[in-house]
Amino acid sequence: MAAWTAQDIPDQSGRTVLITGANSGLGLETAVRLAERGALVLMACRSPERGRAALERVGRHGDAELVELDLADLNSVRRAAAEVRERTDDTLDLLVNNAGVMATPHRRTADGHDLQFGTNHLGHAALTWLLGPALAAAAAPRVVTVSSLAHRVGGLNVTDPNFDRRPYLTPLAYGQSKLANLLFAFELDRRARAAGLPLVSVAAHPGVTSTELVSNMARSRRSALLAAAGRLVNRLFSQSVEQGALPQLYAATAPDVRGGEFFGPNGFAEVTGAPTRVRPSRAARNADLAARLWTRTAELTGVEPFPG
Repeated sequence: MAAWTAQDIPDQSGRTVLITGANSGLGLETAVRLAERGALVLMACRSPERGRAALERVGRHGDAELVELDLADLNSVRRAAAEVRERTDDTLDLLVNNAGVMATPHRRTADGHDLQFGTNHLGHAALTWLLGPALAAAAAPRVVTVSSLAHRVGGLNVTDPNFDRRPYLTPLAYGQSKLANLLFAFELDRRARAAGLPLVSVAAHPGVTSTELVSNMARSRRSALLAAAGRLVNRLFSQSVEQGALPQLYAATAPDVRGGEFFGPNGFAEVTGAPTRVRPSRAARNADLAARLWTRTAELTGVEPFPG
């Protein structure tokens, strides 16, 4: 697997894929590569203006369409899921839960949840569940959920995920949301197998990659110092977006992928490198914690889990 590149992506003709956060960074790179290989790519983007610009780029490589989606608004998630199911005749081959926010101030989603937990986990979980019937109708469906090295930071408080009763610490909130991504991906795999569904649920992380996450974080805090520090980190330690997207592309397309696996870079500390199977933290492997998060997520979103 060490030599695997985007050129090794199998033919995707006939597959319909939905990628969240497809207007920039890892999501845009994933959209371009899958379109190149013949997939119909549905690009789920929050900003219609930025989405249209990205759609033009992806359209030069293959077939793509735009879907408006704000993961921080569960009504938007419901509308987007209904639109996707209608457009695809209720059959979706691949969902890439890629979008995310990082290290934002303590803000709330439209539904009152912590912005990082609500966007990174709750929005994606709700979207996945709402698209469950369309995924189940495909011949070989996959869900790829993008996590982070930060999933090892801070743990998960299922009873207070929105920091209503404890001090808000930005890095811990981000780490919690990324741990939730992994727990959800693995629990979805367990439940799909128990239900006898062909759905494969896996996770991936990009290591340290030069994306817009740090820039967006700096803008959210109106900090020129953070912006400068982010540019320095990207220049000294980060790999390119093209390289950083490979773990999720492998997870999405490689024929030897099995449910419940986790992919990341193969270099030192999983910071950079070619895609390989990596080991999640002990907390991410906690099936009891994952089951409790599954139930809590249903309570917080009001969406019926799939599989039930």
